[in-house]
Amino acid sequence: MAGIVVGVDGSGHSRKALERAAAEASAHGVPLTVLVVHQAVRDVYGYPSHYQEDAAQTAKVKGAAQAETDEVVAALDAKPASVTITSVHGLPADELIKASQDADMLVLGRRGMGGFARLAMGSVSSQVAHHAACPVLIVPHDE
Repeated sequence: MAGIVVGVDGSGHSRKALERAAAEASAHGVPLTVLVVHQAVRDVYGYPSHYQEDAAQTAKVKGAAQAETDEVVAALDAKPASVTITSVHGLPADELIKASQDADMLVLGRRGMGGFARLAMGSVSSQVAHHAACPVLIVPHDE
């Protein structure tokens, strides 16, 4: 996932992060990857649990992320080199840190409480900022 990766969850905070990430990707001529995480439930050992409905829910949040991304990109004067929507089932902080391995920059909203993925960005953004393998831009809601 070279380029800019942005974590979205359907909240106003993640919308601001998506807008900023799309503008940055456009300005630098790099690809934009929009990552949405269908949050897994932790099992008794702290690992993500998997249920039969997870694939359908992961596809549902991807559709919501696609619609929001299309709306944000359409409003830009200059478009990113490419836009990819990726949806995964897992633990948000873990998935974002994993995505940071190959990214040039990771963009997150300060807080979430997700509209469509329940990605709580307060503690997630803190964890990601401390453990990401690339620079992290945390966008405040009122930017």
